[in-house]
Amino acid sequence: MRTLRLGTIVLLAATLAAACTGGGGGGGEQPAPRPASAAAGSDRDDLKAVCPDPIVVQTDWYPETEYGVLYHLIAPNPTVDAKRKLVRGELLDQGRDTGVKIEVRSGGPATEFKLVSEQLYTDKSITMGQINTDEAIRFAVKQPSLAVVAPMEISPFMILWDPQTHPDFNIIADLGQSNVTVRYFKGDTYMEYLVGSGILRRNQLDDKYDGSSGPFFDGRGRIAQAGFATSEPYIYEHDLKWKKPVRYGLVNDTGYPFYPQALSIRPADKAKLAPCLAKLVPIVQRAQVDFLANPDKTNAFVIELVKRYADPAWSYDPGLANYAIRQMRLNFVNNGADATLGNFEVGRIQRMIDIVTPILAGQRAEVKPGLKPSDLYTNEFIDPSIGVRAT
Repeated sequence: MRTLRLGTIVLLAATLAAACTGGGGGGGEQPAPRPASAAAGSDRDDLKAVCPDPIVVQTDWYPETEYGVLYHLIAPNPTVDAKRKLVRGELLDQGRDTGVKIEVRSGGPATEFKLVSEQLYTDKSITMGQINTDEAIRFAVKQPSLAVVAPMEISPFMILWDPQTHPDFNIIADLGQSNVTVRYFKGDTYMEYLVGSGILRRNQLDDKYDGSSGPFFDGRGRIAQAGFATSEPYIYEHDLKWKKPVRYGLVNDTGYPFYPQALSIRPADKAKLAPCLAKLVPIVQRAQVDFLANPDKTNAFVIELVKRYADPAWSYDPGLANYAIRQMRLNFVNNGADATLGNFEVGRIQRMIDIVTPILAGQRAEVKPGLKPSDLYTNEFIDPSIGVRAT
């Protein structure tokens, strides 16, 4: 789920909002192209004979910088369907036409908050969708998904607080040593992890957070609140009702290492899509590197799409887009433990299985017996030579 910017309130469907990923790579990496294993040219860029046309990607929210890699792939002058909240255009690989179109569909309010896992199975026209690792684990029995590339290494899920009111708080665990109320979205699996591991206490939780900043502002910072490190810190500092910095801790840093919004397919489609994915996944990797290096045009496109979609529940502006890019470069898009952007680490996936499975069992949810990391991801289509370079 995504929070609603600038204090807009909507009712959010119960969804698994996973916490942030762990893994190596660290911050401070700047995007820089690495040599691709396949030579640049028409064969690398020719998707017409092997891919669906259009390639349909279902996101879990409206356009935003965090999803910029998808909009970076779209050629100029696309077709925009404001009513259906989707955009379709020629799919480009570093400016070269691939011979097929890509259609990017918005989620959240645009789909009545249906989970992407569900949409993959109710609309077979969708080629791939953004699915978090813990969502994939939860629905592995009836709506399985297979992640093929992770454009973001670490999720920006966080809990924020007012440093003036709570000057001694530095990490999320400090909240657990206090009586501060922590507001969050009901159903967030990571919160069960934080309670079960003793980082937070259940009696300090308030699961009625709906995206509104009002209670935090009205409480003058006495409470803590869930959110995204790519948005709320900027929004709150620039909101006339608050207009001062907040401090936050990443859920990632507590040891909940899921991959956020990994592009995922239906496992049954893998054999059919394999020739396509062998070319498409490296295109996505290159697009993420290029987008972070030169984000201005794509960010302007994202902002324009939000305006054209004209939903009062969502707004976006250049200041927020630029803040998100800085945060992505510093903290959330890196190569993990190796030199490759977008691939998966088996140990992280196994840890998520180990964390989420007992949580689901405790909730009496259906759990897939013998679930393995290989059921949830594949690195088969990743080009290991594509990554960001630390400076």
